[in-house]
Amino acid sequence: MSLNKNNILIFFLFFFSCLLFSQEKNTIIQDSTKTEKLEDVIITATRTKRQLSSLPLPALLISKKEIHSINSLRLNDILNEQTGLITVPDFGGGEGIQLQGLDAQYTLILIDGVPLIGRSAGTLDISRITVGNIKQIEIVKGASSSLYGSDALGGVINIITENPKNGFNADLNSRSGSFGTYDNSMNLGYKKEKMSITSFINGFQSGGYDLNTEDELKTVEPYSNYTFNTKLDFNFNDKTNLFISGRYYTQNQDYVASENLKGESKINEWNTHLKLSHTYNKKWSSYFEFYATRYKANEFLNNPDNSRFSETDFNQLLIRPEARGIYIPSEKSTFIGGLGWNHETLIRTDFSSQPEFNSPYIYLQYDTNPNDKLNIILGARFDNHNKYKSQFSPKTALRYELSNKIAVKGSVGYGFKAPDFRQLYFDFSNAIVGYTVLGYNAVTTKLPEMEDEGQIANIIVPLSEFEDELNPENSVSINIGIDYTLYSNLKFNLNIFRNNIHDLIDTRVVANKINGQNVFSYYNVHKVYTQGVELNTLWKPATNIKISGGYQLLFAKDTAAEDAFKNGNVYARLTPSSSSFQLKEQDYFGLYNRSRHMANFKIFYTVEKWHLDANIRGTYRSKYGLYDTNGNSYLDTYDEFIKGYSIWDFAINKTFFKNYQLGLGIDNVLGFTDTQNISNISGRIFYGKLNINF
Repeated sequence: MSLNKNNILIFFLFFFSCLLFSQEKNTIIQDSTKTEKLEDVIITATRTKRQLSSLPLPALLISKKEIHSINSLRLNDILNEQTGLITVPDFGGGEGIQLQGLDAQYTLILIDGVPLIGRSAGTLDISRITVGNIKQIEIVKGASSSLYGSDALGGVINIITENPKNGFNADLNSRSGSFGTYDNSMNLGYKKEKMSITSFINGFQSGGYDLNTEDELKTVEPYSNYTFNTKLDFNFNDKTNLFISGRYYTQNQDYVASENLKGESKINEWNTHLKLSHTYNKKWSSYFEFYATRYKANEFLNNPDNSRFSETDFNQLLIRPEARGIYIPSEKSTFIGGLGWNHETLIRTDFSSQPEFNSPYIYLQYDTNPNDKLNIILGARFDNHNKYKSQFSPKTALRYELSNKIAVKGSVGYGFKAPDFRQLYFDFSNAIVGYTVLGYNAVTTKLPEMEDEGQIANIIVPLSEFEDELNPENSVSINIGIDYTLYSNLKFNLNIFRNNIHDLIDTRVVANKINGQNVFSYYNVHKVYTQGVELNTLWKPATNIKISGGYQLLFAKDTAAEDAFKNGNVYARLTPSSSSFQLKEQDYFGLYNRSRHMANFKIFYTVEKWHLDANIRGTYRSKYGLYDTNGNSYLDTYDEFIKGYSIWDFAINKTFFKNYQLGLGIDNVLGFTDTQNISNISGRIFYGKLNINF
């Protein structure tokens, strides 16, 4: 007997509503005896501790309590449910985060304030990050290069890991679910007087899944990964502190290209982080930080006789020392400044050379409250570089309280994304199709070599155009918002944003080959923008009930495409055999893989006397286009679109004997899948979880 999908959702909503209203009377009585908890504190936005509610920048904070209550496993699980964020798969199988309509390559991902690397195609796969030892996740929207430099053009996501409590404490977690997924983790901590140490181990295994049984390949092949993380914190005295951490990640996955070509994909990543802090007096403090990380990826394919068909390597290293100082001249003002140096290398298959980036930088920020109602932040950073033009990144933000209930805030910042190694040094020729892709810096040497070898029919773009440096992509980001507290338990937040991106790096044909294929390279050309509105609301009708919702309206467009539609230069045909017709200005939809509407809705409920909590969460994404399907190179209203969809998740957790918690849940309750276009949604997932604290 089959059950209608909508009936399943109605059942869970009815069940959840019964729990909610059955406890409403008792909850209201308890409300008068409860004390209001302290404000959430965020660090990422200003690199100093700030109350989230007083921040002049658009920011989100995801607490450890929420992460645990929804029984999430990887970072992509939790980020997908936040307003203005959506995880999108790339062609390599990883998942990047799209923020305010900006590509995943424009969002900087940090762990404890230091960056992750490994963007083989511009996207950093956030599904490789476990959430088992996360204290909180901080998300800052808008250009943040004034503090963080390159890759923070769109925003910053900082994952802050857990610190141990006093004495010895341990946490064991185990979850198993559909598609052969198993997640096991252990967190051990010890803290006493001057020292604390914590160690975390996580193992994750997936049997993969197949959304399309008509072909020979799985959508996601089986894989397993492990994460090891250790942190040591030692206070020499009341003024001097030493922090040391190390993290190691490894993953193995089957790599299958066809029935006859099979192999393996391996990832190994490590990073080490050292920070020595010292407080000189009430006004002055400083610290020295050293960070190093390496990301290595290797994949190979073998023929049926186990001979090697192909093999690729990716080996990236980043070393970064930094010194930072903080000066607090008064209770109302804070200066923070720093200087550092990025040293980065990459050894990769299909590169014309082994490149090396060196980039010294310096930054300064002033945070002041001239009066009780006004907060102003002024900041700037200068990045020098040996391979691209230096960048100056200013930013300003302010927040003003009109009353106890209403505050307005706004920020304007400059962000940039440096050309990556691939865009500068790629030297790749497809052995089957025959095309070639050259990095910008490789064109002047490699193209003449190909011409001497008789591979080139004619050169389209003169070599003289590659004598200058490729410019970093850059953006001016504007955010204007209102915080409105209608009652102490009902809050609204509205944010209007605009990101103007210039010098977008794109590909173009630079030469024709005698085999009929082309040679491609990179260049600065497009100007694009993303703009829209974000609305968040939070309602706590009782101390054990939290209801939240969010909505984003997004317009993401290419200015050159807008001009082409406006000037009547774009045509389309409904079928290959039909005649073409001229498109109007309003027919231009926008950039690929962007939805006009996205929304989320969450209910969290706790029954204290039963030691039980439950939640139901939903997300919605409206239609979007992935390809031009009518041959005019633009996404217009006559193209084929991926239909809008919603995902609903349900989780319930029960605590036994104080230290034991059992969790059950269903992710993707309605069982939504798209076999052709959406590879990162596997279908309905049933799971069970056990947590033990001691």
